[in-house]
Amino acid sequence: MAEECMYCQAEDERRLRLMTKITKLKVSALYFYREQSYPGRCVLVYRDHVRKLTDLTPEAYTAFFTDVAKAAQALTDLYHPDKINYLVLGDLCPHLHIHLVPKYQGGTDWGEIFQMMPEPQRYLDEAEEKEEIRKICKKLEEINGF
Repeated sequence: MAEECMYCQAEDERRLRLMTKITKLKVSALYFYREQSYPGRCVLVYRDHVRKLTDLTPEAYTAFFTDVAKAAQALTDLYHPDKINYLVLGDLCPHLHIHLVPKYQGGTDWGEIFQMMPEPQRYLDEAEEKEEIRKICKKLEEINGF
């Protein structure tokens, strides 16, 4: 565990400001990104502190991308995006994580790279966020093999 990693610290203020934990999957945790200019945007975080995909064993890599596929299927079923963009970053937060960013024709940044914090920003109120998280959890439970 890395002491300065926002994903490794249970109560990291940076992470708590940016996202809410939805649930654990097989080898990762799914988070609901609070800024919702891209409806359904989430982040999937590998359970252990590894820095990059190449740090995973073949078995761990397969399990991680199975989690990615399940999360993407849940978001597709719920939000009906025209495309989900998958972004593996790590230069600012060196813990393996993937942004799942649903994109919609005619919506924010269609045909362009998504903005981490677009302007204007869109936040749900607390009740709306809880309802979205509830729907995502329910959908994940319905997905075969979860």
